Amino acid sequence: MKECVIIDGVRSANSRAHNEKGWFRALRPDEVLTKVYDGLFARNPKVKPEDIEAVFCGCANITGMQNDIGRLAWLAGGYPESVPSNTITMQCPSGMAAAENAARAIMCGEGEIYLASGVEDMQKVPMAMNMDFAPRLAERYNIMDIPMGATAEKVAAQWKISRTDMENMAYWSHKKADEATKAGKFKKEIIPIEGLKDDGTKFMVDTDQWIRGNISMEQMAAMQPSFKADGVVTAATSSPLTIGAAALLLMERGLADRMGLSYHLKYEAGVIAGCDPTVMGIGPIPAVKKLLARTGLKVSDIDLWEFNEAFASQSLACVRELGIAENAPFKNVNVWGGALAIGHPLGESGARLIVTLNNIMKTDYPDAKYGVATLCGAFGNAGASLWRNVNK
Repeated sequence: MKECVIIDGVRSANSRAHNEKGWFRALRPDEVLTKVYDGLFARNPKVKPEDIEAVFCGCANITGMQNDIGRLAWLAGGYPESVPSNTITMQCPSGMAAAENAARAIMCGEGEIYLASGVEDMQKVPMAMNMDFAPRLAERYNIMDIPMGATAEKVAAQWKISRTDMENMAYWSHKKADEATKAGKFKKEIIPIEGLKDDGTKFMVDTDQWIRGNISMEQMAAMQPSFKADGVVTAATSSPLTIGAAALLLMERGLADRMGLSYHLKYEAGVIAGCDPTVMGIGPIPAVKKLLARTGLKVSDIDLWEFNEAFASQSLACVRELGIAENAPFKNVNVWGGALAIGHPLGESGARLIVTLNNIMKTDYPDAKYGVATLCGAFGNAGASLWRNVNK
């Protein structure tokens, strides 16, 4: 089979999903997405939009402004009509599914150059917008256990995750993301996009809006539970509502060599997995176990991990049960922080994790051999994606 490599990976900054204070409040999700595409093509002038075989675009809530956003954003951005698209929904793993579908198409010889992206605007297209649950679900599950907050509380209870440990994880997520931001590490992946300050002043957004460098353990401890009166999950230990987009330029390795393009990672393997939707956050456990079993690798073989932090409770449950770590600060998990600080635009996050993994392994950990990105998703879907240093 052919090999698929990452030529480049970029994203927008993640903006707060707020109609008065969000930096991207005046932009549509298709605009954020195509500005990311514009930046990607500008950084890679040897690749023209018409060279793209197809665009795979992940989005969790494909309704309203995000209806078939993969195709409509491409056309609205002025890109060639001849390039087809496939909008993919898998809830939170949607962007990862887009990347893996593109990688597999390259490996199978169906095309040589693909764009894989993910996008979500949780302000203008709120979670569950226009959703009509199948009534038969109530015959199998307690419907009140399916919303995200309820699943986070259930995971905390079943996996015995303490509020203190969750707040400690949130503290380190913000601290590491703040340190990475101040060190300029995200500048290698963020495409600056014009946004609005609180007072309406225009400025170039090149940092994630939610990161708190001065996060306080005392303030977190004083917060009220968000989803259950006697619960342990608060806003501080939940990923914030955000707007953002990410994109990966994927190419067949031989063509990249002929074009004189550089790359660091190649796609090694990926899986999707399912679990009980009422504890959806533990999805990375079966996904990673399946991935390791199929590749013959062990947890200790993986040099770097990017876990989506939908909630601190589910992230801790996953890293503990997989035997990766016990508590933050983690040695090789989310070394530049995670979604508790950076934000979690649902359909974007799966692609964003791979973008950031590629960035980290190219810069801070150039000798690392394997990296895994993994995340859970609403209704019990999960994904895990394995990438390998081409020099190892």
